[in-house]
Amino acid sequence: MNCPFCKHSNNRVVDSRDAGNSIRRRRICEECGRRFTTHERIEFRMPQVVKKDGQRVPFNRDKVHNGFEVACRKRPVTTVAIEASVDRIVHKVQAQGQREIASRAIGRMVLDELRTLDNVAYLRFASVYQETASLDDFMRLLQPLIGKEQ
Repeated sequence: MNCPFCKHSNNRVVDSRDAGNSIRRRRICEECGRRFTTHERIEFRMPQVVKKDGQRVPFNRDKVHNGFEVACRKRPVTTVAIEASVDRIVHKVQAQGQREIASRAIGRMVLDELRTLDNVAYLRFASVYQETASLDDFMRLLQPLIGKEQ
């Protein structure tokens, strides 16, 4: 582990704590004396994501997280709630134990999570994910939510 400040590799751990799905370690650089934090996470072999055009790309947790961030922007959804939703999706993908997963399956998981978090965020994501092209398409997305509110 190189120091992010001086780039030397001489550092030592001064504190370790369980952070749920990771271990948080406070380190001190032996060269410059500055402290920094690292997180260790178990690395699982994640499946390849099969996109609509047949292209295969590695599963990327950050892409799922970014999708949540965009959908929940300026909405009353906490970072903790977003992280928990992303963690649940990653766990579901891992639990399937498959070598490949369709991008549409991941999109449906995101929609399910967003529906429980915030209706507006759900609509934002669904309108892009389901390629909503007309007002009628958008109204079909709204209909289940309108019935839920009454």
